Amino acid sequence: MLAPDLLHVFVYGTLKPGEYFYPRYCEGKVVASVEAIALGTLYDLPMGYPALTPGEDPVYGFVLSFADFGVLAALDELEGYDPDGSPLLNEYERSLATVYDLNREALGQAWLYWMATKQAEQLGGTRLAHGRWAGRNLPQEVSQ
Repeated sequence: MLAPDLLHVFVYGTLKPGEYFYPRYCEGKVVASVEAIALGTLYDLPMGYPALTPGEDPVYGFVLSFADFGVLAALDELEGYDPDGSPLLNEYERSLATVYDLNREALGQAWLYWMATKQAEQLGGTRLAHGRWAGRNLPQEVSQ
């Protein structure tokens, strides 16, 4: 189970440990990290990062736990999400979702960033049926 006094975020792309944005946004701030599954559909976008869309397939990633809830504002900015803005203007939406361990036992609720299926397809996303995204060597100017 996830500790109730921490901020929990499910990550499946460039924020995973070892990926491009982990050092800038997470390193030294994460107090716990556990491999996990969220339900959805995973797309690889041509811009060099993934998108999770609504669905029922397993999407593999990590639940990162933070003591500082202020981290969420920095992640929102990275993900193009304005909690007070119009969903039509956000690149991603953020919501709480149930996450599972690798045995499919519920861990609890974590924040995750997701994209509408239509938007992922319009951006030229390729569906990843296996539910895993592998990073690339992204140029310095790439941002989500």
